[in-house]
Amino acid sequence: MNIALIGLGMVSGTHVAAIRASGQGLSLAGVLGRNLEKTAEFAQRNDTRAFGSVEEIANDPKVDFAIIATPPDQRSELVRCLSTASKPILMEKPIERTLDAAKAIVEQCEVSGVPLGIVFQHRARAASQALKSVIEQGELGAIATVEIRVPWWRDQSYYDEPGRGTYARDGGGVMISQAIHTLDLAMWLLGPISNIQAVMRKTPLHDLEAEDWAGAIFEMDSGAVGTLLATTAEYPGAAESITIQGMRAKAHLESGVLTLTTFDGQESSVGETAATGGGADPMAFTHAWHQAVIEDFAKAVSSGTQPMATGRSALLTHAVIDAMQIANRTGQKTRVIS
Repeated sequence: MNIALIGLGMVSGTHVAAIRASGQGLSLAGVLGRNLEKTAEFAQRNDTRAFGSVEEIANDPKVDFAIIATPPDQRSELVRCLSTASKPILMEKPIERTLDAAKAIVEQCEVSGVPLGIVFQHRARAASQALKSVIEQGELGAIATVEIRVPWWRDQSYYDEPGRGTYARDGGGVMISQAIHTLDLAMWLLGPISNIQAVMRKTPLHDLEAEDWAGAIFEMDSGAVGTLLATTAEYPGAAESITIQGMRAKAHLESGVLTLTTFDGQESSVGETAATGGGADPMAFTHAWHQAVIEDFAKAVSSGTQPMATGRSALLTHAVIDAMQIANRTGQKTRVIS
C-alpha cells in the first residue's frame, strides 16, 4: 500500500522509519508539511515525493491512505478533504483539541464511510497484549483497584516551541499530549471510566499555558476504583506504569514489561524493557510500535475490518480528559460522557 504522510514535526521520522522497516509491502508515497520549501527538503532527504496540497493527496488514486501527524488544531479541514475523497485516515493522537471537535471528526469519517484509525501504539506492545489476554481469561479475578502513573520530564525548551502546551494548538497540557497514551491503554484493558475527580495545575518548573501536572481519582464502569498521576515536571523522568489489583493477582505494566504476582507469592514476567520517551528526549522510543499500528491499519483497510484503535474508541479517552477539565474547574466529581 502507498501511504502519504501529512505533518513533518518531530514524530514524522518515526513514521518514515516504520513504513520503511515494514516487510508487508508498504511504501511512502509522499509527504506534505505546512511549509512547501521544508516539505521539498524533507522529501529529498527521504527520497520521496513532495505533495503541494492535501487536495493533491486526496485526488491521487495511487495513495491508499494518509497518516495525519499535524498538531491537533490543523486536523478538521484535512479530514474533511480526505474523507470527501474516500481516503482512509490514520491519525496521531489526539483526534482534536476538544471532545466536541474530536466527535465531529469521527462522525465526518463515519458518515463518509472512511476508515479512521488512531495511533495508540502502546496497544501494540507485546506486554500490553499479554495483559489484555490475562484479564480476559480471568487470571486476575475481579478488578478492585487501578493505579495509572506518568512521571515524565520535559525541559522548558520543549514548551518554548510556538503553541506547545496551549489550548489553542494542543487542547491542553500533559493529559492530552502525553498521558493520553497510558489513559487509553488502561481503558483498552479494563473498560470505560464512569466518574472522575481531578486537579490540573501548572507547576513552577515550566512556563506554559495549560497543565504540566494532573492528579485524579476515578470510578470505572466495572466497579473498580483508581488513581491517576500525570506530569512532565518530574526530573529526570521515568517510565509510565499501570498497576492493576485483582481479587486473585496483581499486574504491573511498566517499560514494556508485564509482571504478574499471585496471592501465593508466585511471580512471572512477559516482555522486554524499552524506553518510552519519558525523559527530556520525547522521541527516545523505537519505531517498531508505530510500525505495528501502521501495518494493522493497512490490513484493516485492505480487508474491511476494524483497525486496532478506531476513532470511535479513542473518544473514550477524550471524554475522560474533558471530564477532568470540568472537574478541575468545578471541584466536583464529574460524570464521563462520551
